[in-house]
Amino acid sequence: MNSIGKIVVVGLGYVGLPLAVALARKFDVVGFDVDADRIAQLRGGHDRTREIDGEELARATLALTDASEDCRGADIYIVTVPTPVDADNRPDLRAVLSATQMIAQAIDPERRPTIIYESTVYPGVTEAICGGEIERVGNLVRGRDFRLGYSPERINPGDRTHTIDQITKVVAAEDDEVLEQMADLYGAITSGGVFRAASIKAAEAAKAIENAQRDINIAFMNEIAQILSKIDVSVWDVLAAAKTKWNFLPFEPGLVGGHCIGVDPYYLSHLAQELGHHPQVILSGRAINDGMGTWIADRLHERVAGKPGRALVLGLTFKEDVPDLRNSRAFDLVARLRELGHSVDVADPLADPEEVVREYGLATVKPDGSSYDLVVGAVAHAEYRDFSTADLERLVDQGGTLADLKGMWRDRELNPAIDRWSL
Repeated sequence: MNSIGKIVVVGLGYVGLPLAVALARKFDVVGFDVDADRIAQLRGGHDRTREIDGEELARATLALTDASEDCRGADIYIVTVPTPVDADNRPDLRAVLSATQMIAQAIDPERRPTIIYESTVYPGVTEAICGGEIERVGNLVRGRDFRLGYSPERINPGDRTHTIDQITKVVAAEDDEVLEQMADLYGAITSGGVFRAASIKAAEAAKAIENAQRDINIAFMNEIAQILSKIDVSVWDVLAAAKTKWNFLPFEPGLVGGHCIGVDPYYLSHLAQELGHHPQVILSGRAINDGMGTWIADRLHERVAGKPGRALVLGLTFKEDVPDLRNSRAFDLVARLRELGHSVDVADPLADPEEVVREYGLATVKPDGSSYDLVVGAVAHAEYRDFSTADLERLVDQGGTLADLKGMWRDRELNPAIDRWSL
């Protein structure tokens, strides 16, 4: 069996960087990313994802590179690149295939390396698509020249409790030797233990259903919020009561985006449709969650009697306390408000202003002077949760509307002249 020698982690985003840093405490690790700016920032001690602080980066023995030649001759390659969906919500495997092609050219068949995929895919991709691409590009034979494994990533951006060194890692491989090699590899960096899945396809499916399950549960809460809005009942008041039952599952409504929950169900539904099965529950949940931003904007437009005004949306990232803008549904809310005639300012204390301009054509503001007809608390960043009553009253014009999507300010006693709306 191959020893755990040189490791190359391909892709240094939210998943790859924490993994590479953790592995570098025990092994010889090279971290590769195609983004030269990303590598330069990391070498300078700055992680724009905020997953690893500067001091930890400085201590890490991790070698950083954007040069593919530095990846040659490794014993283990771990692929952690994004797997998004395209404009039609179909799996977009371009990044994972690009990484696979690079690895195929870097493999030394005499070392018989292990190629581990952590990127979320639907069952069958690792073996049929990625394995086949390595064979084609590298003129190699799977099993003889390289072997495959899969270990689904479980990084939760911004979560300081369920970190890579504490979670249970699921591992799967094409043979028992690689399975034990992977168990040794991941077991060396986590106190949460290792679970050996029955097969690579089983591990791929496990990752897909973990996020699809959350998506469906949140969709249920969003639909409940839509129903209750018709009788002027806040879903947050209902949840406060329901959570007192010992076996109630405390999912919450809101805008569901990001690179996992808002994407992975489409990978599962793609497989289902390829197999001739129409996935009603999965796609129904996705439709509700994907449409939530527009639904909220329409309700707020009704709330102001259809009179467009000046609006401020607080929060643009896909979840609280992270800077990640990928697949954020807050922009659906902004787009619909603008479509309805509102003049919309946007703010976010964590999002990169240049990225907001580049990706969405919007300039961010700092909510420190102007007041608005409509203020929407879209993302529960700590800075917004900590707003004082005076802060909120300064932001909203007399007679204006404060919309609290995440129940951040439910306990605030505000000027009764301010109209309040919540999910």
